[in-house]
Amino acid sequence: MMGGNSAERAISLNSGAAVLDALLRSGVDATGFDPGDQPWVQTFAGRSFDRVFNMLHGRGGEDGVLQGVLDSLKIPYTGSGVLASALSMDKLRTKQCWGGIGLPTPIWREIRTEKDLAACVETLGFPMIVKPSAEGSSIGISRADDWNALETAVRLAAVHDSPVFAEAWISGSEYTVGILKGEALPLIRLETPRSFYDYEAKYQATTTRYHCPSGLDAETEHRLQCLAMASCEALGVEGWGRVDIMLDTDGKPWLIEVNTVPGMTDHSLVPMAAKARGLSFENLVWLILETSF
Repeated sequence: MMGGNSAERAISLNSGAAVLDALLRSGVDATGFDPGDQPWVQTFAGRSFDRVFNMLHGRGGEDGVLQGVLDSLKIPYTGSGVLASALSMDKLRTKQCWGGIGLPTPIWREIRTEKDLAACVETLGFPMIVKPSAEGSSIGISRADDWNALETAVRLAAVHDSPVFAEAWISGSEYTVGILKGEALPLIRLETPRSFYDYEAKYQATTTRYHCPSGLDAETEHRLQCLAMASCEALGVEGWGRVDIMLDTDGKPWLIEVNTVPGMTDHSLVPMAAKARGLSFENLVWLILETSF
């Protein structure tokens, strides 16, 4: 399942094509299916599919909607179920869950009206980062260094039709932790000359660097892997996924978000971490497929 009609459609098509090719090379009888902007459920239900390899990024595929449809049709699928998908896609609810059990995540303030801007500045200070709560791939996210930039950032985030919040800026290094069948993969350290790892740094820039091994000592890497696993357990994430973590200049880790359907092109982060573990792309795809059983 790939494509869909979310803001991440193009990325989903790329991921889906790579996964489909790997499945076919492994001898799996697989067919690509793009729900797109169509009433697709009847068409899909009329086909005799055994299970679904979900590569729909963003809304409709990563937020519990597809999972609910497939549960109703009694068709198994890869990855997390309805609740974990919905929670993880909603960055605000994710942070509330983590905060509720004492997992570290940067402080934040929801922005509902212009009156909330002053409270954000008072609580968080500048710089801060402004996000729509229900988009992936850093879509709609921007950094605010002053009042004018904050107003602009809120307008950009509000375009995406979901609650908007501001989060304290964490200075330090960014890491990502792939999760596969109950185990954490080797960490990847992300390095970009941009102000943060935004959409352009992820998909367009040629200056982004990925370090795997991450350069951390074994004890610190293990500690971050355990934190990533705990963050997934708190949300009910199953099968596979990816957790983004910041390590500040004092060495304190901060959970940023969880992706339950990460990118799966041959240059995406989970395949990169799996390769460091000794898994080929085909091996990785097969193991993710096994999460549907």
